[in-house]
Formats: sequence, C-alpha cells, structure tokens
Amino acid sequence: MPGENLSRDEAHERAALLSVDGYEVVLGLRSAVGDSDEPVRTFGSRTTIRFRRTGEGTSTFVDLIAPSVTSVTLNGRDLDPAVVFDGSRIAVDGLADENVLVVDARCAYSRTGEGMHRFVDPEDGEVYLYTQYEPADARRVYANFEQPDLKAPYRFSVTAPEGWTVWSNGAGEQDADGVWRFAETAPISTYITCVVAGPYHYVTDSYTRGELEIPLGAMCRKSLAKHFDADDVFLITKQGFDFFHDNFDYPYPFGKYDQAFVPEYNLGAMENPGMVTFREEYIYRGKVTQAAYESRANVILHEMAHMWFGDLVTMVWWDDLWLKESFADFMGSFVNAEATRFTNSWVTFANNRKSWAYRADQLPSTHPITADIRDLEDAKLNFDGITYAKGASVLKQLVAYAGRDAFLEGARRYFKRHAYGNTRLADLLTILEETSGRDMKAWAKSWLQTSGVNALTPAVTYDAEGRITELAVLQEGDELRPHRAAVGLYRLTGGELVRYARAEADITGTRTVVTELAGEEKPDLVLVNDDDLTYCKIRFDADSLATLRAHLGDITDPLARALCWSALWNLTRDGLMPARDFVSVVLAFAGRETDIGVLQMVHAWTRSAVTLYAAPEWREEGGRLLAEGGLRELRVAEPGSEHQLTWARFFAATAAADADFQLLEGLLDGTAKIDGLDVDQELRWALLSPLAAHGRADETRIGEELTRDDTATGKRHQTRLLASRPSAAVKAQAWAQVVESDVLSNALVEATIAGFTQPSQRALIAPYAEKYFASIERLWAERSIQIGMDVVRGLFPGLQDDEGTLAATDAWLSAHASAAPALRRLVLEARDDLARALRAQACDARAGR
Repeated sequence: MPGENLSRDEAHERAALLSVDGYEVVLGLRSAVGDSDEPVRTFGSRTTIRFRRTGEGTSTFVDLIAPSVTSVTLNGRDLDPAVVFDGSRIAVDGLADENVLVVDARCAYSRTGEGMHRFVDPEDGEVYLYTQYEPADARRVYANFEQPDLKAPYRFSVTAPEGWTVWSNGAGEQDADGVWRFAETAPISTYITCVVAGPYHYVTDSYTRGELEIPLGAMCRKSLAKHFDADDVFLITKQGFDFFHDNFDYPYPFGKYDQAFVPEYNLGAMENPGMVTFREEYIYRGKVTQAAYESRANVILHEMAHMWFGDLVTMVWWDDLWLKESFADFMGSFVNAEATRFTNSWVTFANNRKSWAYRADQLPSTHPITADIRDLEDAKLNFDGITYAKGASVLKQLVAYAGRDAFLEGARRYFKRHAYGNTRLADLLTILEETSGRDMKAWAKSWLQTSGVNALTPAVTYDAEGRITELAVLQEGDELRPHRAAVGLYRLTGGELVRYARAEADITGTRTVVTELAGEEKPDLVLVNDDDLTYCKIRFDADSLATLRAHLGDITDPLARALCWSALWNLTRDGLMPARDFVSVVLAFAGRETDIGVLQMVHAWTRSAVTLYAAPEWREEGGRLLAEGGLRELRVAEPGSEHQLTWARFFAATAAADADFQLLEGLLDGTAKIDGLDVDQELRWALLSPLAAHGRADETRIGEELTRDDTATGKRHQTRLLASRPSAAVKAQAWAQVVESDVLSNALVEATIAGFTQPSQRALIAPYAEKYFASIERLWAERSIQIGMDVVRGLFPGLQDDEGTLAATDAWLSAHASAAPALRRLVLEARDDLARALRAQACDARAGR
C-alpha cells in the first residue's frame, strides 16, 4: 500500500485547483482469456480527461495504479512516463486554463476483488470480469482524479473476447468493429463507475411508471443460472421503484437499471448507477429461510436508495460517508417494511443491524457518525457498523423526532437542490430545519458529532396497592443525548406476556420521569425503548429481568421479543449477565421463537457466548448443552420447515460428541434420516464441516464432496474444510498460504482463514500468536488494503484468550506506535474484543462458584 494513500488535504487542494469536464475511457479486455506469459496478466487502458484549471497553480497529479504506463500526453505535449509516473500517481505540470490529458497504460487484472477482478469458473472454465472501486480503486483500471467531489460524465468503450457481453453504467451496444460503446453518463464520481464483462446469463424486464420506462436487467454466471430466481429480484426492484417514486418526487435519473451477481465479491453490493453489483451468494443454491430472502431484498433496496442518496447527491469527502450509507441502510428496512412482503423488517433491523452498531460503538475506534477521515485508509475502515447501522438507527430516531412527512419532504428538497452535486452535513441540516421547524444543529451535535452508546434503565416505585408512583428512565454514557423513546408495560395474562400501557417521552439528562405511566398497575416487565424508536442499550430493573428469565418466550409481540433478546445479549457482552445464564434462556425459549431471522441471530450469539464469554472450565459443558438442545429442537421442529433447517445447521455447528458425529455421518451417507429434512448440497457442506474440524473427515473425504459439488462455491467450502482439520501440518500450510504467499484469491483467503481459526483447536493454533505479531506490519505494507484487513482481523489470536495474549497485543502496540494508523486501529479493535471476552469470562466464572 505505500504511495497509494490519498489525504483529505490533498483532495481538497486538487478540488480547489480544477474541475473535470469529462472522461473517455477505452479498455482492451481480450487479454482476459487464453494463456498469458506476463508475470502479471494485464489489459490495455487508454484514458482521455478533459479538465479546466479553476484555481491558482499550474501542477497537479492524476491517480493510477498500474504495472506500466506507455505514454502520457498533456495538451499535445509528451511527458516521459519514467519521470512522471511513480506507480500510483502521474505528476502533470504546465497546466493551461483548459486541458486534455491522455494516458495509455497496462493495468492489472485483480485477484483481490479490487479494481478489475478476473474470475475463472472451475465448473466450465469460463472467465468473468467485473469492477469494484469504492473508495478508490477506479485508479486500478483507468487514470483519473480519484475523489468523490470531482464529478464528471464518462464515455466507456470496451473491446472484449468474442462471444462476451459487456455492460457499464450507461446503455451500450456493439458496433461493426466489435467494440462495445456506452452512452455518456450523467456527472458521477469515479468510485461508482463500473464495467462488467463476460458470458454472463442475462435476464431482462422493464419498469414503467407513466411516461417513465426503465429497462431492467439481472445477470449471473452461466453455471448459476439454474438457481437464479430473477423474477423475485425484479419483483423487489419494481416495488422499490414504486416506493421511491411515490416518496422522493424525483424520477430515477440514470436510464437503465442492471443488477449483476458476481463471484468473489468483497462486499454485499455496490451502488454503481445503472449497473449495481452484488455478491453472488445472494443466489441461493439450496433451501434457505425467509430471512435470507429478506436480507437480499434489503440489500436490493439499500442499493436502489443510493441512486438518490450517494449517486445523484454525493458527499464532498469520506467524512460525510454517512450521508449516503446511513440513509441507504435506513431506507433498506423502511422500504422493505412498507413496500414488500417483508413487513417485519424492523424486527430484523432491531435484532441484527443494531447489534453490529452496538459492537462498533463500544470499540476504542468508535467515532461520530460524521467521522474525521484523514485519508483513504481511514475511509476504507469506516464502512462499519457506525456509518451504516448506527447512522440508520439515528435516522429512525430523526423520523420520530422531526416527523415522517418532514423527513421525506427534506429528502425531496435535498435531491432537487443538490442534484449531481456534492454536499456536507450542513447542507442536509439546513433543509431539515426548513421542513421540520426543529433545531437540527443541536440534534446533530448530540447524535451525529459524538460517539458512544447510552444505556437506558427503568427505575420504578410502587404504592401499597402495587400501582406505579413513579417511573423514571436513567441514562448512562459519556455523552448524554436527547432520546425520543417509548416505555412499554407488560404483564402476564393467560400465559402470554402482553403490553397493556405505553407512553412516549423525551428522555434527557441522567434521569427523566415518565409521568403518563404513574398510577398504572404493577407490570411484570418494563421495556424501555419499546417499538425501538431510539438507539440505546436497553437495561432492566430486577423484577423485569427475573420475568424475562422465566417468560421471555411468552412475549407475543415479535419486535418486543427481539428487543429483549438483544438486550440480554448486550448484558452478556458487557459482563453483566453470565454467559451460562444467557445459554439457559436460549435453551428454554429459542425453540418458541417464531421469527426465523431472530432465531438465527440468537443461534449466532449463543455460540459466541460459549466460545468467547463462558468461563474456560465451563466451555465443554456449555457446548454439550448447546448440541443437546439443538438436536432436541431439530427433532421436534415441523418437518420441512425453515425452523427445522435452522436447527439442523445449529446442531451441526455445535456437535462435539461421538453420537453427534455419527448422526451427521448418517445424514450424509443416507443411513440416518430426520423426517422432512432435505439434505441438499449446501446443507451437506454444513454437516461435513464439524466432521473435518474434529478429525472425522480427511482430505480424501473432503475431496469426494468436492467431486459432488465441483463448483466455485464447492471449492471455497473445500478450502475451508481442508484448513480446519486438526493437524499441525495443516495449520502450517494454511498459514503459509495466507501470510507468506499472495497466490490465493480474496475468496480463498477468506475461506482459509475461516478454516484455520477453529474454537476446538485453541492449543493447536497457539504457536501462531507470536507469528501473527511478527508478520502483520510487513503484510500490511505488501498487500492490498482489503487483503490486509481480512488477514489482520481474521488471524488475530483471539482464541488464545488469556492475559498473556492481551499483554502481547499491548507490547506490539507500544513497539509500533508509528505503524499505519489503519493497522493500529484493527489491532486495537481486536484487543478490545479480547479484553471484553476476559471480563465476560470472569463474570461467568463467578456465577459458577
């Protein structure tokens, strides 16, 4: 990564110097197929940039990361590439008022999901290409000014192998010479330009609304076509367009709308206007739950929201990344709930997305939603739970604070006022003040410009007859904020825990009395932040906590139940509830959870509780209880139901005894059967995984499974399972493949790391803790930022959960004070997770005495 960073100051200086009139980009991609004798396979890239000097100065630089540059011409004057190109920048001087820069280069195909990614399908040998740029990898494909506030129109031309189709942001067609030429785009930022090329399976449809017609397309690899449910993708797409056109009063501005599901994708999706890209895992090869379809719908709608929030109106710099990501994350759930069949999407948001936010907001790297982004490395790391999920939570709070109508009217004015431009926080606040009549600056100061999460706890007193005399909400946190929150009172009635009273209040300061609830009968449960209006950690009074331990499954409202599950999990993570107590609640009530997405989240939390937060001496017992509980629920689940599938996966993930393994082996070879359970290929890999990790499936057996599923997905599973085997030689090989070599693609790096780090193999991988700290600074310097992040996060020795590892982490941080700030941030975050685990283990150990 040396020399590839770009600072905010540099970007601001360049934006003050020039404006860009347009790009013409010509790519030669025929080199993607066939043999290559190049050390690094490359493609031709010729870029013409027309730009004007608008400020003082006669020199600037253009961004380009490429193995070689053939020629550079400025206003007809040749510049020597050996002099002006340093591997990541081209220096240009002698600028005129109007300038034409032409750069000819050989750019490298990517194996890391950054730039022009090249993938060879192991199933049929076909080659597929796609680009991924955010925040700053367009410079790996063509020369440009790589910053979001230098918007410009683009014209792409692409030559590709015979038989291929090429797509870009604008509509395209192939001319008589075989060149794909694309319509000029509206002014957009570099990071959302896009090219997709290959023998993709392509399905078309259209969306019509009055005189507006939007051509729709959806694509995937040919070998996935038999699994591609494009009709459902188009259904959600059309429902999204209906909602946004009803509420935004600004027609979709980018012509066509293609959606490509691509292999080895690092992200969930990317909002390239007219050419949205998604990870192909959203095409389901086997049976999945409705939660998976809801998740896909959420992502489709999230990316569609970006067409307005992010593409039409874009932040000036990555400080205001939230101006697009928080809004898109909020809109994903908002539109899902109001326009699609996933009407309970706010339950998923409360249980899943906010969990991500709570974790991120308690790390030492927590930051305000409007962050201080000094450079591109900072930007890359800030695509996090704060920018997305906390930001979305705060927008939900804003809707409660300012009103839905004022919020949507603010959006409408924002688009019209700043179309095709760039904005900062103040631009949005000005408009929201106009539409709501509220002081948005004070709201923003509390919610957008400070960090951390508050805890809200009820404090209740009663009279002699058991009626509430006072109910107060206590607020804790480094920064006390105004919360618009609801407080619900619940009581047991006929075996059900139901709400009988509710009041909304503005929670301010350390203590707020909710006067409306005085005089109500004594509740069995007081739920602060009922209906999930604000962003906070929910705490309970002693009586309410006792009720949940005995009756959580009796709560009839799915959102209230999800909030309680989440609150108990936060108590466990905070070392306030023993992990074994959380496990006990799960074993008692998870079988009654009707919301499949909540159940899957609870399963993940429960496994983490035993792996990370249980006292070491209780781990084996806790794991046994989970496996027994999982098998019990699997056997009683409705045959063929998504709950049965979910419990099957949970049982496989927790299996630890010989009898468990024998059942898994029987389900795989057909000698055992559970009525209604369809053991399809994806489930087969899930059942085989624990067998590999516990030494009951060797390389030959894993290879046999790959023979059954010789696909890209099968290869990733095989790679993970091979690395998971309990052998010192296996671990040494996996470590070398990831740390000492850069041959593996991004997807196989991820799979290898997942296999390497097995909770049941703590002793086996203990020697790698020292090697980790000796390797990471070199690795960070040599690898791309995406691979660097994956390795530094994935191989941190968090399973060596003792004070020695904590001390080793502190020693590295002390000795590497001048290491790259982004690298230090990753290590600090991992250290915090480890310290939290040790505190939670101490809490659990006390409960066992």
